[in-house]
Amino acid sequence: GKTAVFVLATLQQIDTSEAAVRAMVVVHTRELAYQIKNEFDRFSKHFEKFKTGVVYGGTPISDDKEMLKKNCPHVLIGTPGRVLALLRDGDLSLTKVAHFVLDECDQCLEKTDMRVDVQQIFLKTPKKKQTMMFTATLPAEVKAVCKKFMQDPHEIMVDDESKLTLHGLLQY
Repeated sequence: GKTAVFVLATLQQIDTSEAAVRAMVVVHTRELAYQIKNEFDRFSKHFEKFKTGVVYGGTPISDDKEMLKKNCPHVLIGTPGRVLALLRDGDLSLTKVAHFVLDECDQCLEKTDMRVDVQQIFLKTPKKKQTMMFTATLPAEVKAVCKKFMQDPHEIMVDDESKLTLHGLLQY
């Protein structure tokens, strides 16, 4: 549900005219990174030249560096530590990012060390971009941190799961 929201919104607007990271999706676990990559792959299968990439710790960073160099994705999904390491080493450029997504933002911003990493990544992206944050739960203190990343944000809160149901829609 909520993953499809930002996947479809990003796909609708993404520029694939050059090999550059145009959307940066930051998540707190490798499992979530793969889940999101699979959603991008599923919804983009009819898009020509569209590429996704996923980076996270616990694997050789050399593999990520090679992927970024030889097959630069338009959408990069990654965990904060690995994304920051690639930025610091000069192997990742986020200067063309038009979409910055923080999924499970409560998890990414709750712990100070991960919050600092996310802030450093965010600062490497252009000032003018769309920033989207998603979470199932949003404590007040984390909400205050989220607002620091955005200017004049639109907040959409769904307080009743039944409001997310599309009545009359058949799924196969």
